[in-house]
Amino acid sequence: MNNYIKKLILKGEHQTQDFKYCISDSKKIARSLVAFANTDGGRLLVGVKDNGRIAGVRSDEEYYMIESAAKMYSKPPVEFTTQQHFVDGKTILEVIIEPSSEKPHFACDNEGKWWAYFRKIDENRLATKIMIEVWKKQKRSDGILITFSEAEKCLLDYLENNEKISVGKFARIAHLNYKQAEQIIINFRTLNILADCIGDSRIDYRVNEAFDRNEWENKAKINKKK
Repeated sequence: MNNYIKKLILKGEHQTQDFKYCISDSKKIARSLVAFANTDGGRLLVGVKDNGRIAGVRSDEEYYMIESAAKMYSKPPVEFTTQQHFVDGKTILEVIIEPSSEKPHFACDNEGKWWAYFRKIDENRLATKIMIEVWKKQKRSDGILITFSEAEKCLLDYLENNEKISVGKFARIAHLNYKQAEQIIINFRTLNILADCIGDSRIDYRVNEAFDRNEWENKAKINKKK
């Protein structure tokens, strides 16, 4: 088991792994739990410093603070499992979070406000309005009605010749207001027609590689005739 943990530590912090030297604030740890649950899942290794040095956990208090983070400061609560590992005479607490079917999850800050987070490489980042709306729609069973409008055609035409597009750019070229453009992006993201292009300061959108435009247009035309 020592080798298992040491191999994980050697990989460093990444999309599905985070190190925590100690846990002193349940609200801060809730951000990590929520970010993992909203994205690809992941693990926290508690008792490991950012540089990979093993410090060990000090007491059982860390577990109870994680439990508080998951149940009291995450909405809806985040499911997790834990396992203790003993490495070089020190205890490491492994906290495993699966990707959630109940997203969006929100974490409470010190002012009592609730924020959704997602995981990008080794960072927990604030989720955008579009992300949150897409997560909500993906949970619903009533489906999405898509009409093959000129605005939707304009979006797909643009992305045939360009790698990505922002909501603002789409609104301008399709002569829509921002809210209208945003709603089309939300629908296309929910249906996996588009995928996120996450940059340092904003999120753009590109066509999902698995999307077949001809097949989609034919279905849209058939539905329009009904």
